[in-house]
Amino acid sequence: MTAYVIATINIHDRERYGEYEAGFMAIFSNYGGAMLGVDEAPQVLEGDWSYTRTVLIGFASVDGAENWFFSPEYQALAKHRHAAAETHCVIVKGVQT
Repeated sequence: MTAYVIATINIHDRERYGEYEAGFMAIFSNYGGAMLGVDEAPQVLEGDWSYTRTVLIGFASVDGAENWFFSPEYQALAKHRHAAAETHCVIVKGVQT
């Protein structure tokens, strides 16, 4: 079953966040995910959206998403994101058709 990682991020230190961005794709590309969307100004259809960045990533499975997110390499890199931003991140299971 496909899985999607959705992250809403409020960046407060762009320079430090840049360190996270610089290493992201080198790690991410090893885990079979697909970067589906990154937007700093998404179209809000309802409610408030106060995040400075929204990210949508796809994986073939929940296991694939977890393998990437909890990998030692990504967790080491994520320390830069933790220092530079407040993030909310979830895995959403795809719909079986």
